[in-house]
Amino acid sequence: MTIQMTKTSIMRWHEMLETRDMSILNELLGDDVVFRSPVAYSPYSGKQVVFFILSNVIQVFENFTYHREFLSEDGANIVLEFSANIGDKKLKGIDMIQFNEHGKIVDFEVMIRPKSGLEALAELMGKRMQSMK
Repeated sequence: MTIQMTKTSIMRWHEMLETRDMSILNELLGDDVVFRSPVAYSPYSGKQVVFFILSNVIQVFENFTYHREFLSEDGANIVLEFSANIGDKKLKGIDMIQFNEHGKIVDFEVMIRPKSGLEALAELMGKRMQSMK
């Protein structure tokens, strides 16, 4: 795993958010990726379900902006700090992303505050998750 490979994947991630080209997300996710939601006790596993979750979250967030990023020394992990709105609720959070040796996302964990923003996200995503079942 090279730091450059992670940086290339992160550049593609930012490009996906700017262009809304979800084929980039499909390219970035590893087949066995795990998503750890701030509202669900158990993680979600597998490329198809994680693709569904992330592509829907991108649609739900308004005024989404990344502020800072922190890369681990080994280059396998990055933390991205963000802010967004859901209606009149403001939230801040971090995406903690782990990459494999091929630059694919294998673990994606999200933490969000404050509780009011998290609850607004949980309500909207809960409705969308029902449509997946």
